[in-house]
Amino acid sequence: MADKTFLNWPFFEDRHRSLATEIEAWSDANLPVDHTDTDLACKSLVNALGAAGFLRHSGGESLDVRTLCLLRETLARHDGLADFSFAMQGLGMGAVSLFGSAQQRKWLDKTREGDAISAFALTEPASGSDVANIATTAEVSGDDFVLNGEKTWISNGGIADIYVVFARTGEGAGARGLSAFLVPANTQGLEVVERLETIAPHPLARLKFNDMRLPETALIGARGDGFKIAISVLDVFRATVGAAALGLARRALDETLKRARERQIFGAPLGDLQMVQGHIAEMAVDIDAAALLVYRAAWTKDMGAARITREAAMAKLYATDRAQSVIDKAVQIHGGDGVRKGSVVERLYREIRALRIYEGASDVQKIIIARQVSGGT
Repeated sequence: MADKTFLNWPFFEDRHRSLATEIEAWSDANLPVDHTDTDLACKSLVNALGAAGFLRHSGGESLDVRTLCLLRETLARHDGLADFSFAMQGLGMGAVSLFGSAQQRKWLDKTREGDAISAFALTEPASGSDVANIATTAEVSGDDFVLNGEKTWISNGGIADIYVVFARTGEGAGARGLSAFLVPANTQGLEVVERLETIAPHPLARLKFNDMRLPETALIGARGDGFKIAISVLDVFRATVGAAALGLARRALDETLKRARERQIFGAPLGDLQMVQGHIAEMAVDIDAAALLVYRAAWTKDMGAARITREAAMAKLYATDRAQSVIDKAVQIHGGDGVRKGSVVERLYREIRALRIYEGASDVQKIIIARQVSGGT
């Protein structure tokens, strides 16, 4: 059982502790799911999370970041694909939660119920973390916008019912000329060109927009607000990536403690070796330090901070990097079983790697942090 003493930290209220108990019980009863068919697994998870009421926390007028982090941490500890399915309902519709019109929020109702799957289409072949370099265009044609371009590494690509797409509308150079659009999956001109496979299977795709026409009502917020919208969404959800990494790291420590108790070596438990004890101590310190950074960022946002760029970047950078180290130690302590296909720590080893890349790679987070502490933007 993962350490729960952190729930007594002053970052949390009683409602958070109650939710933590609720999601733990649900996860014990329902996770992990069969990952054989990734698309089917994600669809089933969205339906189940919606039916259980947890997706109501994934979007809405007031996003509670501590709640998002607690849910992601617990789900990730039980099943990485469950965390992914929950997280994408929030990230995918984050722009609508924060800036959407009443008409657009009808889609938010569907994603919160688990009746529709959402996606966040930001990354392009030549612009990942460099949002200002987006090349997809949205040109005005009468009362419509016409989109042309390409997106890639889009989570839920190919299975999503609704996409938030960022494109260049040209109000200014770089970041000043971007806008966000709400795009139903059945819109003519939207093409799923390629499904992408990764070491930890998730539904991912490359998309193309071929003279895709959208009505003016598809625009989220105002023209030229796309960069602000994207950064606002990432400000909320970037810290939750750290929470997911924290969940994976906690599971790795749990598996390691079990291994240290049960595995015999030289006539004694593996955990009696001082070297193993040293690794376990380092794992525990890394986990607690990561948790402090994650929940500081979440608490700061929930207390009304307009931006938590620095705090969220620190949380994501440290939690994902340290989780990688914790899981690597778990694999080492498990020996041959640690690299056996299908073992828990082998799965964790594959699942953690992507978290250091998506929603801003670790090196990009370092740049963001350096600029923030140096007084830049």
